Amino acid sequence: MTAAPDPATVRPPAEQPDPATVGPPVEPSRRRAAANIRPQELAAGRETLEGLAWLRRPPDVRAGLFYRLVRGLARAMVFGVFGFRVRHEGRERLPVGGGYLLLCAVHRGWMDPFLALDALPAAPRVWFLGSGPSAFDRPWKEWLLQRIGGVLPVWRGGLGIDVHVASANAVLERGGIFATFVEGTIGGPPDRPTPFRLGALLIALRTGAPIVPLAVAGTEELHRGKRMATRILAPTTVPALLGVDWTGLPEPGSREELAAARLAAARLEALMAPAIAELWPGTVTPSGAGRRWPWLTGLLLGRPRVTGRGSPPGS
Repeated sequence: MTAAPDPATVRPPAEQPDPATVGPPVEPSRRRAAANIRPQELAAGRETLEGLAWLRRPPDVRAGLFYRLVRGLARAMVFGVFGFRVRHEGRERLPVGGGYLLLCAVHRGWMDPFLALDALPAAPRVWFLGSGPSAFDRPWKEWLLQRIGGVLPVWRGGLGIDVHVASANAVLERGGIFATFVEGTIGGPPDRPTPFRLGALLIALRTGAPIVPLAVAGTEELHRGKRMATRILAPTTVPALLGVDWTGLPEPGSREELAAARLAAARLEALMAPAIAELWPGTVTPSGAGRRWPWLTGLLLGRPRVTGRGSPPGS
């Protein structure tokens, strides 16, 4: 699963990197990568239901036996077979129980949601606002996600923010955790975030839920034994982010609401950027070290990537 396209705003592509700072490209696949297919193509000929309409049931926040089994198998695969080494920081900052928004950055690969899940306890469960085109690019992925849960999809050009506010409220009211990657897409420099989009902050405004920021680093290039890291920052809220600029809850859909979300997004980005910059150097594979199984980079992403110490191309 990958970041949800933001229903509220569209951001121009990220700047291209300096070719002198980018490492050798990964050999592209001979078949067309599913992640490179336009959302309109994946949506053609199928239902593009969003949120709870796709799930067709209330989101379960309990960690049942089937969920724990799948979670255990996934952990055995990524940390055992693939040998990924992950350092989690700040778990002591998590609120007791659920009922909060987990806003994550950066989003550079398919391992990011797995890192977020691994950083948190198995219960209460985390439900991601996830991109339908990315989550459902293979039939088996949609089949599994429909049964195990954990994703409430959004499609680019979909129904707008209200359906996702309803999804968030359904999770939060049951004591679960509603999560999203606030850049709105995969791609960008590995050591700093791209501008945060507004959808997650609009959800925060309308639900009034606490925000737990999660900094993620090290997933832009994967190989066996790759190091990655996360850091949970202190919980906050939109009023706390705005400080003296908070003038009360704005009317939904108003210019004032968009302005408040835009300012909150910028301040959350400024809060998280130093943590991301501190984490990333510790995840870099030393020059000259072996990189076994480099195909892991595109295992569930399906697109060739260009990575290195510089900024890879945005998407």
